[in-house]
Amino acid sequence: MATETKERPDSGAGERIRSLVERTIQRNIKGVEYFASAAPPVGLTPKEVIHKRGTLNLYHYKPLVDEIYRVPILMVMATTNRGYVFDIAEEHSFVRFLLNAGYDVFVMDWDHPRPEEKTLGLDDYADKFIADCLRRVRDVTGEEEVTLAGYCMGGVLATIYAATHPEEPLKNLACFTTPVDFSAMEMFAHMSQRKYFNVDRLVDNVGNVAPELLLTSFDMLRPSGRAAGQRALWDNMWNGDFVEFHRKMERWSNDMLPLAGEYFRDTTKKLMWDNALYKGTLEVAGRTADIGNITIPLFHGVALHDHIVPYEASKHLVALAGSEDKTEIVLKGGHISLIAGPNAARRLWPTLDEWLAERSV
Repeated sequence: MATETKERPDSGAGERIRSLVERTIQRNIKGVEYFASAAPPVGLTPKEVIHKRGTLNLYHYKPLVDEIYRVPILMVMATTNRGYVFDIAEEHSFVRFLLNAGYDVFVMDWDHPRPEEKTLGLDDYADKFIADCLRRVRDVTGEEEVTLAGYCMGGVLATIYAATHPEEPLKNLACFTTPVDFSAMEMFAHMSQRKYFNVDRLVDNVGNVAPELLLTSFDMLRPSGRAAGQRALWDNMWNGDFVEFHRKMERWSNDMLPLAGEYFRDTTKKLMWDNALYKGTLEVAGRTADIGNITIPLFHGVALHDHIVPYEASKHLVALAGSEDKTEIVLKGGHISLIAGPNAARRLWPTLDEWLAERSV
């Protein structure tokens, strides 16, 4: 005689349903807050503006520990983006990490170039501005040796300066996701082809170049990127920490700056068209930017999944440098997550600290 077997109730089903309901409630509450609240605050680590020159702001961050390394750090941000990516949130702040590790931190940040600043070119950004800031850092600290660091195109500016001033007492050069071979920046190289892209007409007619041009270019690199980001936001809308950090990063990625007209013309012609930095023929402020001239200790952190600066574009920095002490670190992550956020805090930041510590005394 057959016996009927009753299925036992799933003891975990109730907990899963409860969790799903709770997340749904929180997702709706956070969703209302997301659209109703003001933009989240960023860049809150205490600092002072010690120098301002047109579009440039030079920040000096207040120390957080009693003992600091002898060699200060001057960080150069790309002119297209705000420097608060280095200080996006207290728990995800690159600047705060460096301060707590004992470094004296200065950051070159940028404002919107005014219409009359359309004449600023590569000579200004890669030579005059950096030289001016280095003088200020030396005046404040009393130290001649300075570590120069740069992110993305800020790294390009820092590299150009180090290559054109081999006699200057720079202590170290640290770069992150820094392109050298611009022919390998495939989407940008394709969009700015000489035979199709009339950069002279654009700059002569509009002056400073609107940030929408670059925003569109970045979107074309990953057409589904924004949709994927919004999906991830909705899936995690119940998570307050995720939503807050997402909003801060979204604010930064959309907070792009116009490019000074002559700088845009210079970078298009000299870097994109002529690939002069890679070839060693770039002339800046009357000097040749030969990366082989760089002989100071060099650190380059690159991202394994960088869709903006692919490895084929960045790998030549360490290879071309004349330094005997040079290090390339390839880490998991993307162009932004390499430098900011929880992944950066676990990977790049401690790796850089370990490298810098023995070279900052």
